[in-house]
Amino acid sequence: MPTVEQAFSCVRVCQMLSNLYRTIHIFRYDQTYKTVFILAKNPNNEELQIVIYANGLWRFIDDETRL
Repeated sequence: MPTVEQAFSCVRVCQMLSNLYRTIHIFRYDQTYKTVFILAKNPNNEELQIVIYANGLWRFIDDETRL
């Protein structure tokens, strides 16, 4: 289960994405890494990948970096 901090961060990140007119395509909790992964796209099909850690901190994921 996600932590309370992750849950609040998920709401903030999803709200930010919707304010920017981004569509959320994937929203997944990874039980192995205890992270939430969000994949969002804009109308031009450009992707944003975001990971939210158990402590509630989040960051953008670059295609060339790892979690």
